[in-house]
Amino acid sequence: MARTAARPHAALRLRTNKPKASRTPKRGSRPARRGRRPLPLPVRVLAMLFAFAFMVAFAVVLARLTLQPSPASVALAHTNLHPGRSLQAYLDQPALRDAVKQIGGNLLLGVPFGLLLPVLAPRTLGILRVLLLTAIVMLLVECAQGALVTGRAFDVDDVILNTTGALVGYLLLGRRLSRAVHS
Repeated sequence: MARTAARPHAALRLRTNKPKASRTPKRGSRPARRGRRPLPLPVRVLAMLFAFAFMVAFAVVLARLTLQPSPASVALAHTNLHPGRSLQAYLDQPALRDAVKQIGGNLLLGVPFGLLLPVLAPRTLGILRVLLLTAIVMLLVECAQGALVTGRAFDVDDVILNTTGALVGYLLLGRRLSRAVHS
């Protein structure tokens, strides 16, 4: 009793069942966004179907670009297991256009993964999972190139550049697209 007499406001607080006026959010939780309503279900389904169709079309383009034989390149194709070696070779070329074409093309091949995967599977795919899935798919493509396609070779720098492209796509637009469709 002596304790509650010294602090009468504490005793009153225990007796009342009023909810606290301001609760601090839990650590690591996001504050609720006000004014943002989720898209209607038909629009979300349509967006996901569009993303799926675009991903299938992209897979066809990816296969045509990477798994088509290149007999003229047989003498030029060399397996690269050392990160950075091909990048250095691209940058050492006298024509800057060829380096931009090689590096930029590999970056662009990864961007659709960063854009579309978060729309197709928003709750299961964070940034690390998008990057891991992109790296696995591109690693499989490079293995198929090296083992099965004439004039093509495995290049670890291509996997790194493709995964970096997915990161860029995710950070620039993929995360926002996912939130817009699945808010």
